[in-house]
Amino acid sequence: MASIREAVKVLPGQLKMDGAGIKLRRLFSRDEAVLMDPFLMLDHFGSNRPEDYMAGFPMHPHRGIETVTYMLDGHIDHRDSLGNHGTIGPGDVQWMTAGSGILHEEMPRKAEGWMQGIQLWVNLPRSNKMMPPRYREIKKEEIPVYDPGRGSSIKVIAGESQGLVGPVKDLVVDVKYLDVTLHSGVVLEHEIPKDRNAFLYVYEGEMMLGNRMPRKVPAGNVAVLGEGDAMKFAVGRKPVKFMFASAKPLKEPIAWGGSMVMNTKEELEQAYAELKSETFIK
Repeated sequence: MASIREAVKVLPGQLKMDGAGIKLRRLFSRDEAVLMDPFLMLDHFGSNRPEDYMAGFPMHPHRGIETVTYMLDGHIDHRDSLGNHGTIGPGDVQWMTAGSGILHEEMPRKAEGWMQGIQLWVNLPRSNKMMPPRYREIKKEEIPVYDPGRGSSIKVIAGESQGLVGPVKDLVVDVKYLDVTLHSGVVLEHEIPKDRNAFLYVYEGEMMLGNRMPRKVPAGNVAVLGEGDAMKFAVGRKPVKFMFASAKPLKEPIAWGGSMVMNTKEELEQAYAELKSETFIK
């Protein structure tokens, strides 16, 4: 019999300014990094006011992590020190492995209505922190979609769900990442191996999560899932949309400095010294 995971914490996040002045909701970050391991940070950025986002994220360094940008509305132009450049729009994904070091820029385009997206940071294990950087751009047409009926959908970005495999493969950290839309009256269980940490972020609507101690999770909140091998959720009168992520924890020391995450303070100091001496890019 499945052991249903309960929502051990519900995190509302905090309104922040980042980049050159872009408004966003930071759902979790360094204070929750041990709890969320290997997930480091989750931001929901964007607005229906161009002045809130047009300053964007100018060129900045990353080392030791992966950044995953998933667009909901609008478009972002990007480029990096590897020579990659392009545009991601609604339903597209940018999966960037910083590894030993990369300089990266993301600049939103002015939109009529909303421009918004979700960015997740995934930690890299010690053995891969200095791996060669790599970049992947996944268009929405490449992402398989499972149809459970009633207008619901499960988009499999990474990992496997409902017999479908996401287009992001050969990951260092075996991440399952889903975008789920469920319509009213749906009650579902979803398997999660016991050795994985997991969370979900509700970005539209609300749901009840859990079994023994059901908790309401409204839009703009992250539910951190406790121990077990499955999750159970119920949808009320209105549809709910949420991101789901799970992965095995790394259980390694975390040394965090700005947009770089290493294992020791000395490694961080070396990264910033290399950035200053222009030897950061390997």
